Parts: sequence; structure tokens; C-alpha cells
Amino acid sequence: MNKEVQFQDWGLVDYQEAWDRQESIFKGVLDIKHDNRVNATAANTPNYLIFTAHPHVYTLGKSGHEEYLLLDEKGLEEKEAKFYKINRGGDITYHGPGQIVGYPILDLDNFFTDIHL
Repeated sequence: MNKEVQFQDWGLVDYQEAWDRQESIFKGVLDIKHDNRVNATAANTPNYLIFTAHPHVYTLGKSGHEEYLLLDEKGLEEKEAKFYKINRGGDITYHGPGQIVGYPILDLDNFFTDIHL
């Protein structure tokens, strides 16, 4: 069981690039877990806490509504902002330069061994 968390500081990164990098890291963790189950091995899965910032971007979570974004395409272009619909919970969120965002990628099996549903 690995409780070590690797800190990564990505600096200012485009939102889509950061998303793709997180997806790649997450896939790597899932691959290790899959290999452990298939091969009856116990390789440690890594845990990450990633800090970054993004150029102007609005993200819309699963429970949000697009009409909550008070900018049309022209308004986004004028502000040099991007807009993404993403698969997280929540509503609309703004991220911009100077705002530090933390993204944890944790294998909860490393921290909790008795979870009840």
C-alpha cells in the first residue's frame, strides 16, 4: 500500500493539455491495478497531487447548464477564453492565469481499506 503522494508543478498549461496529461496518468494507474489483479502481483500504484494554472477557460460539469455561461462565442474570443464540457460533477467554473488549481489523482485503495457502500 503506497501512501506517498508525488507533487507535480506544471506551471501555466492549456486546459486541454492538462486534461490529456491527467487522463494519461490515470490510465497508467488503472493499468497497474489491472495487471496486479490479472497477474496476482502487488506493484504499488502511484498517487499524485498536480498543481497548475490555465489560460482563461470556463468548464461546464455534468450538472451545469450551458446557458449559465454568460458569454457567447464572440465574447469568449474577445476574452481569449476557451469553453469545455467535461465529465466532472458540478456547474460552471472559471480558471485563469495566476489561479492555482490542484488536481489529485489518488488510488483510494492506498488510503482506505474498509469502505462501505
